[in-house]
Amino acid sequence: MVGPERRAHIERVAALLGDWAGAMRVPEAERGRWLRAAWLHDALRDAPAVNDLEHGPRAADRAARDGEADRGVLDAVRYHSLGYAGWDEVGRMLYLADYLEPGRNLERDDRAGLRARVPSERDAVLIEVARRRLIWAIRSGWPLPKETVEFWNSLVRR
Repeated sequence: MVGPERRAHIERVAALLGDWAGAMRVPEAERGRWLRAAWLHDALRDAPAVNDLEHGPRAADRAARDGEADRGVLDAVRYHSLGYAGWDEVGRMLYLADYLEPGRNLERDDRAGLRARVPSERDAVLIEVARRRLIWAIRSGWPLPKETVEFWNSLVRR
């Protein structure tokens, strides 16, 4: 169900998460969680009759049926397009990597700068990425999902 362009995106997300895990000296088990989430997050993005906000929940449900039992990985996949206040590290890292992966053409230099800051300033970059995604959604005239609003509020309350 994944076309070549989508697979390339997923590979870049996984590579970025692997790089960050190394730079942040993340234990191997946690690195494995990040990589599982990366490979799963857009697994159904190119499936017929799946809209922008359905692909994460459908991929999480499919992964659970196929044996993924880690709630953090499933929540990361389920909400990677929205944000989720209940995330553990894997969700936050997937959210960042999906937005900042180097194949994205918008604001290439700016995103590269944010990417480089993640290992040492993850929380500040997370707030910036969430802010940008909120602004984009508002400018697009879309309603803000409850999960997105709760995620933003959880970030700025810290």
